[in-house]
Formats: sequence, C-alpha cells, structure tokens
Amino acid sequence: MFETDLNGRLTAANDAFRQLALGGAALTPGAAPWVNAKPSDRAIAEESWQRSRETNTTFSHEFQLTGNDGSTIWVHVATQPIIERGEVIGFMGTASDVTESVAKRVLSERLVGILDSSQDAVIVFDSVGHLQFCNDGARTLIGISDATSHADAAAELFIQAIRDQVPREVVTTPTSNRWEGELAFRSPDGIMRTMSIVLQIVRAADGGVSHYSAIARDVTEAKQLQDELSRQATHDALTGLPNRVLLVRKLSEALERCVTTKRGVAILFIDLDKLKHVNDSVGHSVGDQLITTIAKRIASATRPTDLVARISGDEFVVLCDGLSDEHVAMDVAERVRQAVTGQVILQGMEIVTSASIGIALSTPALLADEAPADAAVTLLRNADTAMYRAKSRGRGRCELFTEDMRRDARERVALTAELERALAAGQLSIVHQPVVSSHTSRVVGTEALLRWNHPLRGMLTPPSFLELAEDSGSIGPIGDWVVRSACRDAQGWLTAGHFDRSFRVHVNVSARQLGDAQFVDRTLASVRESGLEPSNLVLEISEKTMLADNPAVTRALGALKRSGVRIAIDDFGTGYSSLAHLRDFPADFLKLDGSLVRDLGQQGGDDPIVRSIIQLAHSLNMSVIAEWVSTDDQSQRLRLLGCDFVQGNRIGEAVAANEFTSSRATTVERRA
Repeated sequence: MFETDLNGRLTAANDAFRQLALGGAALTPGAAPWVNAKPSDRAIAEESWQRSRETNTTFSHEFQLTGNDGSTIWVHVATQPIIERGEVIGFMGTASDVTESVAKRVLSERLVGILDSSQDAVIVFDSVGHLQFCNDGARTLIGISDATSHADAAAELFIQAIRDQVPREVVTTPTSNRWEGELAFRSPDGIMRTMSIVLQIVRAADGGVSHYSAIARDVTEAKQLQDELSRQATHDALTGLPNRVLLVRKLSEALERCVTTKRGVAILFIDLDKLKHVNDSVGHSVGDQLITTIAKRIASATRPTDLVARISGDEFVVLCDGLSDEHVAMDVAERVRQAVTGQVILQGMEIVTSASIGIALSTPALLADEAPADAAVTLLRNADTAMYRAKSRGRGRCELFTEDMRRDARERVALTAELERALAAGQLSIVHQPVVSSHTSRVVGTEALLRWNHPLRGMLTPPSFLELAEDSGSIGPIGDWVVRSACRDAQGWLTAGHFDRSFRVHVNVSARQLGDAQFVDRTLASVRESGLEPSNLVLEISEKTMLADNPAVTRALGALKRSGVRIAIDDFGTGYSSLAHLRDFPADFLKLDGSLVRDLGQQGGDDPIVRSIIQLAHSLNMSVIAEWVSTDDQSQRLRLLGCDFVQGNRIGEAVAANEFTSSRATTVERRA
C-alpha cells in the first residue's frame, strides 16, 4: 500500500510496496508510484494520472518495471481519494503483481488474433449447445453475428448440425475425445456446403462432457473437384457413360455375385462400322454428334438394369447382369443392333450407321478358374473376339463367342506378330502378272503382287494376311517396300531394253496407306530413287475406296496425279452407284471386276453391262483393263466390246521378277 499527496507524489508506503514497486529501495519523497517503471510506461502513467484528476475518475493503471533479477514485472496500481472534513487531502493506493494474469491475457489476445486470421471456423460450445467462443472465420463461414450471444441463430443451426451428424457413440463413449469427418451445412448464402470438422470433446472429471471445440473448414469446392475428377476417371467425357475403368469394376462385382446367385452375366461388345470414314469425310465434330446419338440409341434398347459403357472411340460395351439364359443376352444384342442400324441426320447430312456386336457369357468354368477381376478381363476379351468374327462375316450382325473363336483369335495374333517380322526376315516377295494390250497383244505393263512365303503355312496371298497388316499398322512399311521393289524391277527392265518407255507397273494401295500424311512423299521418293518416271507407276485403289469420299485419300490421289503418277480403280462394277463418282474422280484406268468377266458370252452374261462400263470409261478418258481373263473366248469378247487391256492366268501367270521377261514372249506368242 502507499499514500500520495494531491499531485500523486509518494508520501508513505509499506514494505510490500517498496519491494514490489521500488525494488526494495527506501521511499523517496516526491517520487511517483511508478518511478521505477520503464521510461515509456512512466510517461503513459503520468498522462493517465492527469486524465483521472481532470475527469475526477478513479485511477487504475498497469505498467512494466524491471525486477532485481532483470525480469519484467507487471504492476497494477489503483488509487482512491483520502477525504477529511469533506476535502480531498491526498490519495491512498494499492499495488499488485499482475505479471501472470497479464501474460495470460496477452497470450489469449495473441491466440485470438491467430484464430481470427484463420479462414477456418473455430467455435467453442458447452454441453447443452450454447456458444462460448467463435473466431472471425466462424462469423464469415457460419454467419455468426454476435459471438457474445448464446442465442445467435446461425450458431445454433451449426452447433445443431454437429450434434445431429456426429455419431452418438462418439459423445457417449467416455474414452472418445476426438472425431473427424464431414457434415452438410447450409451457409448464410443459402448454398448447401460440405464442412470438414475436427471436433474435440473436453470432459469433466466424472467423464461427462464439459464443452466442445470445433474447427470447421469449407471443403465444398474441393469435394466437388474431387467428385469431378473421380467422375472423369470413371466416365467418358463425350457421352457421360461409364468408361473401361468403371466397366471392369462393375463387371468384376457382377461376376462375384454370380457365385452366390447362380445367375449369369453377359457382355455385348459393340463396334460401330465405318466411324473413321465419318470422321475423315465430314469432320470429328459430326463424328462426336454421331457417337452421342448412337450412345442414346444403345441405352434406349437395353434393359433398365443393364450398364452401357463407352470404352474407346467407336466401341461400346453393355453389361447384362442377372441373366437366366443366353437367349436374353441375344435378344438385348439384337435390339441394340436394330437400334443402331439405320440413318442419322446430322447438320443436314444423312449418315448410314450399323454395328458389329460380339456376345460373351460367363460360365461356371470361367468363375472356377479365375478370380472375378481376371474373369472380367477374359469376358471382355471373349466378347471382343466375337465382335471381330461379326465384322469378318460382313459387319452389321451379332455373334456369340465360342471356343473356336478363341483359337482363331490366338492364331490371328500369332500371325500378326509373324507378319510384322516377315519383312525383316526376307519372307515377303513380289511376283508380276503381265498386262497385255487387247489390240496389239503386246505386254504394256505388269501388276506387282505381294506374296508371303510363310515358313510353316507356305505361300500366302494378300487376302489371307492383308487385313492383319491393316489392323496392326504394318501395312505402311510393307506397302512402301512393295512400291520400292516394283519401281526397281520396272526400271531394271526398261534399262535393259525389254520394254518401251510407255511400260507401266501397277501397285495396289489401300485407303489406310493413302490416309497416311507421309505416303505421297515416301512414294515419290521411291520413284525418284529407282530412276523410274512417275508416269510409269500406276497405283490401284479399290472401288470401295473411291466410294468412301475420304478427304485425306482424295488429297493424296490429287497430289500423286499432279506429280505424274497414274491412278487405276480396281474391282470396278459391283457397286453400280459408283458410276456417278467417276466424273469427279482423277482416275486414268478402270479395272473391271473379275465377276463381270467370268460370265461373258454365256446366256444371261454381263456383256451389256461390260459394254456400258467401257463406253462410260472411254467418254471420261479412262482406259479399261479386264482382269481374271481365263479363256481365249473371254479375251476375244473383251476386245470386241472395246476393252483396252487384259490380264489373267490365260494371258500370263504371275511370276518372279527374274522370270518375267522370259515368260513374256511365250505369252504373246500364244495369243498371237
């Protein structure tokens, strides 16, 4: 305790005051109670004292001083007037060590400041749900308006959401003091949000709940992003259908159920026919529209319990679960095929669609031999195999998987792998079949034909392996090798003087080759390297390729024509709708399909059709070549019908390059 005069200067003090405020020093009359305070605090204390005197208010002030041991001590000083005979003659005061309480207050203020700087909501509420504390983040996130009010409506709603959604056993179990999870809460802006909650349960000595503290974070956007990423990982972006990842998962689950339900599972593997042609001819945007349209048609043709997935560009899969027999699967497949088959009008264009469908059924043996995840992959592979069988049998049909298909598929895979090695192994070769003038009987050219001398299967012709080359992509290097070899052979004969400079070599090329952006450059490079003139090379394309109206193919043919390479349409005459395309197609030669040549001269034969085609070709400045000529009568009739050139076994068989010039003379003499 201490006493001061009217000016607040010490007049008396007890030992406790001297020890606390004066560091044990003797009282110095005329000194202020805060004489030992830090300089900044002394000035502030003086200002505070003067304001109290002027406003006639109670003086109360805290200041810092340095203890004897160098530590900082907080001292609280309070005074009240000493009154005698109605007059104030001085002041009596007390001094208290408030170091600990100030430290706690400062720490609390700092903690509150830290909590307020957090965007997370921090709240404390008692066991009955009354709010005790909240930070600024809680005011923003939850919408609490008054942290001092137990009746704040937003706080009550949020606390109630916690109490409703936190598992009851978390609270009632005495050893449980912490819970983490997510809860739904409608924020002040009216949006239902997902909140990540860490709830700390503070218990009393008896194990009951004293109060709760909760840290809440708005994870709505993160949750939405996570959900979207999860959806993107399991769904097709274009159609919104499940993708291969989700399909395999659902198929595995269905197969696992089969073990207990004793019901079957079927997979329908659907491949759209000629989608690549649509993309190449009318653009990918139309192709995408077609995909979405087909997806809706497939979904409309399936059962409500079936799952429809898109697993690649033109491939869909239908998962049929809980089947009683295979007839149900066949029925669904046929409905899907019919739904997909037909016409689609997109952007004013009419597109004809169809699909090849492979069907595979689960079997007890499959489930006994393989785990569900492995069985799912096997079932998909089986359905894929059946789909390829449907394609090979003419497309637009359904095929049920059999074990024979598996064996054929394995052989196909093996043959494909062998074909990819055949070129490097020197197993591929070229044979030449002469093209002869109908009018002069002279050999005017040759068709270079590819052969594969398989070490086990013997000599194979293109029909047995060309599709494999197309599917595997090996058609590119093989086709380039054929062009180089054919040009080299032809130039060798010309250099040796066996033929005049009008001699030409014919090489078959596919739409796949022509669609390669580098094909034109590679072909012209092969011509230059051989020394052959571009006009001596004739590239033959099928009538089917001409009808496809593929822009990439059209561009390639145009570039080749401008470079001097000549073009022939092969196997012409089976698609009569193609006649209208001839006017705009840059062809130099038209090759009659062998089926038209076969029946020439017979009753009901194709003489009038052949004559019309020849006349049409001539009117368009195209020369006509007839292939598959096997009799002298056919050769004679073709000459009379105006056909320019003939080719076939009767004219000359295909032989190796080193035999071609020697067999040529025999052929010509026989026909002379």
